[in-house]
Amino acid sequence: MIKLSIIIVNYKVPYFLEQCLLSVKAACKNINAEIIVIDNNSADESCVIIRKKFTEVKLIENKTNIGFARANNQGVFESKGEFILILNPDTVIEEDSLDKVLLFAEKQEKMGALGIKFIDGTGNFLPECKRNIPTLKIANHKIRGNTKKYYANHISENEIAQVEILTGAFMLMKREVYLKIGGFDEDYFMFGEDIDLSFKLLNNGFKNYYYGESTMIHYKGESTVKDISYLKNFYGAMQIFYKKHYKKSILLNFVSNVAVKSMVLLKSTSRSSRIQEKNIIQNLLIVSIDKEKIKMIKSRIKPQTTEVRDKLPTDCTHFDMIIFDNTFITNKEIIENIAQLKSVKISKRIIPKNTSFLIGSDSSTDRGKVVQF
Repeated sequence: MIKLSIIIVNYKVPYFLEQCLLSVKAACKNINAEIIVIDNNSADESCVIIRKKFTEVKLIENKTNIGFARANNQGVFESKGEFILILNPDTVIEEDSLDKVLLFAEKQEKMGALGIKFIDGTGNFLPECKRNIPTLKIANHKIRGNTKKYYANHISENEIAQVEILTGAFMLMKREVYLKIGGFDEDYFMFGEDIDLSFKLLNNGFKNYYYGESTMIHYKGESTVKDISYLKNFYGAMQIFYKKHYKKSILLNFVSNVAVKSMVLLKSTSRSSRIQEKNIIQNLLIVSIDKEKIKMIKSRIKPQTTEVRDKLPTDCTHFDMIIFDNTFITNKEIIENIAQLKSVKISKRIIPKNTSFLIGSDSSTDRGKVVQF
């Protein structure tokens, strides 16, 4: 019997998808698992990469973009696992993460969904991986910049605890539970379906869990471009949620409209905090022992100085960029090192195993960066 079905909905992120699949394969070493990718008409090399490099993956190629909710339901319908994992393609998971969460999940009674700790490509914690129910009052506070009650801040980053709302970038649950509550509501095209699903689980007597002892990278900005259209879609989804689960209120349109304006303002003012992209990398650190790969990287990036190490040095503050070779260092070690360097403004990049490209992100809101060599 298949223990776990990993469901990944992809749309135009081929290199991030490849890195994700490599990390998933490494994490499934001790698990009887299947991987299902639903491609929403990417019209790029995504499906070619899967057919060429991941022949064991079940690929569903949609002729149109049917949305995140419907595509996940499509994947779950085709799955055979006792458990399912809804996973975003712009993620990297640790080698032991699935073993750990499955062991925990099997011991829980009435478990709904389970999520883990997220960090972005810079190593910073992403608080949306554990949230409270976004009532109108809480949403209104968030719009005004007060996220104290929107995020489940009463739960520490590394804690294991019950939580109300999880994020669809990583949601583990039993397949029978997913089907019992009707899966993702297809009225949502792209946003809000994870809030709705978490809420339905709670209303049906299930318990949602945050498992902070396992961490993954969620590049976040790569799957969706954060523009005005994105903001309107997001708050449009919140309107659907309120209308489905709360009595209609004259505040609905007000909340959504103010939210869009506030988030646009926040987006424009937050750019100054991002790591500035440098045309010239002065000091580069490569954590690898592959001499040929190191040579190719240097010829592509052309740094002024390069240091090569077999592990991260104690002091990294003088480097502009650090590149981790996943052939030599595990995803778990990479994630731990990136998290360790979260307060240092250094670009962090990864060479996924058996690939010839660098991948990473310098912000939780911008699209990620890929450099081929």
